[in-house]
Amino acid sequence: MDATPVPIPAAPTSIPAGDDTIQLDSLLQSFLKLCDSSTTPSLDCVFDRLIESSASDCEENMMIERAIRLGSLLLEAGKRSARKRGSLHNSVVWPLPADLTIKVFSMLDTQSVSYAAAACSFFSKCASDPMCYSCIDLMTVIPKVNNLVVSTMIQRAGKALRSLKLGLVSGPFASFGSSQPCMYTTRNSTHVSGFSWNDKRSRQGKESCILSRSCLSSLSLDSGAPGALLRKLHLNNIERVDNTALSEALSVCPSLLDLEVVGLHVDLRQTLESVSKYCHMIERFFFESSKTGRDDSLKLSPTCTDFVQNCPNLNSLTLRGFKLQDFKAVALVKGFRKLKHLDFSASYSISGAFLRKLGGGAGGNLLEVLILRDCMHLRKTEVERFISAVIAGEFKFLRHLDVSNREGLASEEDWCSRCNDPSFIPTEQLYGERPGFCLLAEFPPEGSFLECGQMIGSDDVSLHSQLSSRFFDGSCFMDTSDSSYNSDLGSGNEDSHGTSFIIYGESSDEADFLSV
Repeated sequence: MDATPVPIPAAPTSIPAGDDTIQLDSLLQSFLKLCDSSTTPSLDCVFDRLIESSASDCEENMMIERAIRLGSLLLEAGKRSARKRGSLHNSVVWPLPADLTIKVFSMLDTQSVSYAAAACSFFSKCASDPMCYSCIDLMTVIPKVNNLVVSTMIQRAGKALRSLKLGLVSGPFASFGSSQPCMYTTRNSTHVSGFSWNDKRSRQGKESCILSRSCLSSLSLDSGAPGALLRKLHLNNIERVDNTALSEALSVCPSLLDLEVVGLHVDLRQTLESVSKYCHMIERFFFESSKTGRDDSLKLSPTCTDFVQNCPNLNSLTLRGFKLQDFKAVALVKGFRKLKHLDFSASYSISGAFLRKLGGGAGGNLLEVLILRDCMHLRKTEVERFISAVIAGEFKFLRHLDVSNREGLASEEDWCSRCNDPSFIPTEQLYGERPGFCLLAEFPPEGSFLECGQMIGSDDVSLHSQLSSRFFDGSCFMDTSDSSYNSDLGSGNEDSHGTSFIIYGESSDEADFLSV
């Protein structure tokens, strides 16, 4: 004998009033108590019997849909109530008021602020304050950030934006700069990330940074309000940002003090022209070439001249991986009277002759850090002469000198003949005369340098970012005796050999970064 079908009431379309509300409350309360009773496992059997008692397939489907809908409504109601109770609990238990919470959040990194905002509605409200996004750091090891994330963060910051860091971090930071120097080498090097450059070439095209050339366009919103008070802008390995995009971004950043450009496909000349035109307050300029050794775009006049005249407050200058001749180096160092940090690492054309023109009243007197690491044409005689000047009492503020070279220093007569022995440096005398002086002078073992003919004809020339951590420290007393080191001995404008360089873009797995 067939069971009699049990009628299923239609779901209410609105909340009943009066006695009906009381009845519904009582019904729901009784229903929820079933979870704590011993009859809970029998619900499956009851529901199966109801399904089997249905008169038709249509009625069965309707009953199943209503059960699913009712379960979903209860689930959402439970989650919503849990969130409300959690937010109320946090607002009561959290010891800080909203203004101090915002202050705390403003000290966190960008990703931590996003995580905090997802914790509860109270934190979310506090994390929406512009002060929490005044220093945006979206640097990642693998591509995780897109234009939407950047635009949202910049718009949240608005006029409060002071610092913006975007792109891919290629490896551990060096001691005297936020990026490590690239270098020329005839060996097949491996990047600090663990991938050889040949491996990166095979991966390129499948993976790339998902930031496009318009990733900085939000700085121009609201008549340039987000960029108006921006103090720091760091851009690393964003392959799609070009000269035009970078120039447009700099045009709305008149208060910029710190600019770092690493691995972008932009010209040094055009970048300096934009900085000279729009960023007159700049104090730190860091530029690492994406096409090491091939960028010879920098011109003495008017580019260097305008840069020196329009940016008089510059005290830190880093130009890595450029064809930077000695006469251009002289113009830059002598022009910036406040210069304290100078880094020309991996400069292909520098011989070191520009050092003769510094010191005394000729500029470079305030230098504290001088880095000439892995400069292919840097000569042993120029390094020896400069260190003699330091021992004699010149460059009194200099405390750090790096002349390390993985191919050794060039000889005076032939740059293919390399010096791998640092014994020519009078370290004991230097440490005796200059207390606290730090010298890096590391060279490869004798005979490890490839033949000159091999190097000129080789296409396997790559970047290498790994810095050594060994330092040579010493102490001393400063002598104020005059030195003849400051003599005017040549321009140092030597021509370099043509070499082919293979540059591969950054690549890695893509992943979601933030839920905005």
